[in-house]
Amino acid sequence: MFTLTPLLGAQTNSSASQSIIELDGGVKILVDAGWDEKLDVSQLSELERHLSTLSFVLLTHARISHLGAFAHLCKHYPLFSQIPVYATTPVISLGRTLLEDLYASTPLAATFLPSTGSATEGTLPSFSKEARSSLLMQAPTTEEITRYFQRITPLKYSQPHQPVASDFSPPLEGLVLTAYNAGHTLGGTIWHIQHGMESIIYAVDWNQARENVMGGAAWFGGFGGSEVIEPLRKPTALVCSSKNGNSAPLVGGRKKRDQSLLDNVRSSLAKGGTVLVPSDSSARVLELAFVLEKAWQEGANDPTLKNSRVYMASRSAVATMKHAQSLLEWMDESIVREFEGEEENTTKTHKRAGSKQINGVSSKPSKPFDLRHIKTIERPRQLEKALKKSGPKVILASDSALSWGLAKLALEEIAQGPENLVILAEKSNSTSEAENPTLAQSLWQVMENKEAGVALETSSDGGQIEQIHGGGKLIEYYDVRRMPLDDNESQVYQQYLATQHQLQSSLISRTEAGTDETEIIADDSSSSSSSEDSDDEHQGRALNVSAALGHAGRAKRDLSEKDLGVSVLLRKKGVYDFDVRHYKRGRNAIFPYIHHRRRGDEFGEYIKPEDYLRAEEKEEADSANAGEAEHRVGQKRKWHDGADAKNEMRENKRQQTKKSERGGEKQSTRVASSGDADGNISDDSDADPEPERFEGPAKAVFDRQSMTLNARLAFVDFSGLHDQRSLQNLIPVIDPRKLILVGGSKEETQALALDCKTLLAAKEGDMGGNPTVDVFTPVIGQVIDASVDTNAWTVKLSRDLVKRLQWQNVLNMAVVTLTGELKAEESASEQSNSMGNASKKQKLLRSDSQETPASTVVQKGSSEIRPVLDLVPASMAAATRSLAQTLHVGDLRLADLRRLMGTVGYTAEFRGEGTLLINGNVAVRKLGTGKIVVEGSALSTTTMRAGVPANTFYDVKRTIYEGLAVIAGG
Repeated sequence: MFTLTPLLGAQTNSSASQSIIELDGGVKILVDAGWDEKLDVSQLSELERHLSTLSFVLLTHARISHLGAFAHLCKHYPLFSQIPVYATTPVISLGRTLLEDLYASTPLAATFLPSTGSATEGTLPSFSKEARSSLLMQAPTTEEITRYFQRITPLKYSQPHQPVASDFSPPLEGLVLTAYNAGHTLGGTIWHIQHGMESIIYAVDWNQARENVMGGAAWFGGFGGSEVIEPLRKPTALVCSSKNGNSAPLVGGRKKRDQSLLDNVRSSLAKGGTVLVPSDSSARVLELAFVLEKAWQEGANDPTLKNSRVYMASRSAVATMKHAQSLLEWMDESIVREFEGEEENTTKTHKRAGSKQINGVSSKPSKPFDLRHIKTIERPRQLEKALKKSGPKVILASDSALSWGLAKLALEEIAQGPENLVILAEKSNSTSEAENPTLAQSLWQVMENKEAGVALETSSDGGQIEQIHGGGKLIEYYDVRRMPLDDNESQVYQQYLATQHQLQSSLISRTEAGTDETEIIADDSSSSSSSEDSDDEHQGRALNVSAALGHAGRAKRDLSEKDLGVSVLLRKKGVYDFDVRHYKRGRNAIFPYIHHRRRGDEFGEYIKPEDYLRAEEKEEADSANAGEAEHRVGQKRKWHDGADAKNEMRENKRQQTKKSERGGEKQSTRVASSGDADGNISDDSDADPEPERFEGPAKAVFDRQSMTLNARLAFVDFSGLHDQRSLQNLIPVIDPRKLILVGGSKEETQALALDCKTLLAAKEGDMGGNPTVDVFTPVIGQVIDASVDTNAWTVKLSRDLVKRLQWQNVLNMAVVTLTGELKAEESASEQSNSMGNASKKQKLLRSDSQETPASTVVQKGSSEIRPVLDLVPASMAAATRSLAQTLHVGDLRLADLRRLMGTVGYTAEFRGEGTLLINGNVAVRKLGTGKIVVEGSALSTTTMRAGVPANTFYDVKRTIYEGLAVIAGG
């Protein structure tokens, strides 16, 4: 069984990605925990229902649309922190810096206190919804975000891995997980899930084309082959995104794209303007930074570039570049060779006469992404000072949606200048369905309408580049500020914290006592997901902490026998029987067991130091904690305590300001290392207060703002996604049995589905409009059953048959052909009698039991008797030997055959389509069905090679057979 349920992003304009994959046995996999630029917690309500039944989580890309809600789930849903998570090393590193930038930039990332339909429903006091809708929850700190990402299990490409299931998940028997390069982002992943007969490929947001930093997707193995690699070929189901499904590819490819970006930049810099390029702060920013750094490095004699500055504005810019320097093996091979060659040349130059200097900067970087021409900016004050400096400049700022990052601040400063330019690197969703469009959506609407006219500039190759005039259009948007709470709001917030503290204490106490009702309910819900009577409406009740709090008081008296399931044997008195005939599998079919979990590590249980204090030490600790009791969670502080705390904070701030002013030269030197290009930002130090940042509870205040847009707009596609041509060419080559399209707008999904049905039907030879491949286009929340249409039975091999098997290795597999007789499995008592010194009477009874016909005892799904394949009796061996045929197992690639024949002195070249000509007289062709045809002339057996006669025809056949496993039928 295999079902897929898209939770976000299916046939909508939202960029978020969330999907649930459910396999046979109740195994549930969450692929991506994405969010969009709205950061609306209501988008996670559907995911909340499934958390108590998840087996593990997969993360695909280090983007907000794929892991934006990861830290929020870890912070506010304790059950989520118990689920294993898997991702590649770049996704872990860059995803952490991305979320650090997100939570440090916008208050909306913390989300609001829940009012209804969430994890704390019914637990807040009866204040109005408006009084709670602006109160912010506790956002995860930098240390917490680091801890969340440290528990993710890193994986490498093409390395099969058997994942570990969560404590409340069914066992993952036979499930193998493999990650492949998806392009698009550094460490982006195509997931291959093998479970029984199901071979599932989850490929959302991939890019087949190679870029400067990121390599292409690993469909062809990354070696320029013409065939899809074996693990990704002919899957039972392919889950693919339909983004850019109706976009034509750019003529000229990557070089034309990079040149278009630089031509637009030069056009604005020549006028003395400022160029703003909004981008994300972790994944796609590496490609843009590499192009700009290389252009400034090679443009030392270009006065337009020489007299301008480049800035990279992001609150985690330094950390992102440090991670990029350590992830060289995940990048494209060309950039690896380039930096290795530059390192050797730099070493030789230092030995001779020192490195060459251009404008006081070394011309060659000593290590990858050691940016010499791009200066990093991590604070708004630094960005404001850089914008006020005279002269042309390029700003590569965070947040492509222009809703929360530093790019929004930069746009507010440069929007009115007609000489300035805003380059959109990604397409934005249409604003027709958006109630409060982001700035990027508003700018994209201006580009589509072209109301103020179009400016055509001349490019470096003599062509034309198109720029859209802003025309003084008034753009309105909302600005969000983080403000302190008043008295009434503080009361609501304190009562909310008290409820959370009480809830966590009750859950911890019941867990330690071994009677946690949520654990029992989680067991029942996970088992019911694999039964025929599963109820999807109650799958998330173990996670819903408000439900758990309500169940804690009435668990023993209000829960019905149907809710308890098999746990009624432990929870109800006088109950000694439970009917399991309706439960074919799952935990309701076995006797219940409650595991008493102990906290500890590999060295034993945790030791509490307070349990070993002396009496006088306990008294001192109690007296020290007595003064802090008033400040516990849920209790109000006294007025004088709050005043003293505020006075103390003001005094500390004055002392820090005086110390920073006395810091002098040391302070300015440290800031200049990460500040302006000239290293002279001495007044922009860490002592400058950030007025919008303060500790403690806060609320979000929305201010409606407006700006006049006079700057020009341009679009250069740096999204790094597949286009219409790559989708139409690659999906028929992958040849999936079922195709599921998610992650695109309704128009893109429907158009791509129609094209795929036609292409896949043509590949199968069915042009009558009845394709054999099912193409699904689900909407959000729709369950798609894409199970493979095959039946599988388990057969046990006897020991005598296993001893005679002769295995042969083909690539990474071992194959064998066998002929046997199907019998019934012996019972346990019969096996023990046969191994011991059984009496003659027992042997006769055993022989009688084996005479039972196999058709009467072999049943599908039977847990008592399984069929056994044993040796063929001697009387039947001769007849079966004549029916067996020789098998050739394996897949020969003509490119590999060409390389092998070239190593032994033969000349091999491709002639025509799919034909390899060897020594001019032996042709090897591969048919569409995989069959190899070898044709030779009379000269092929008498050809001379280096003075020695060579049988070309037979040598070619011998080489082909060596690449295949020839398995004799007898």
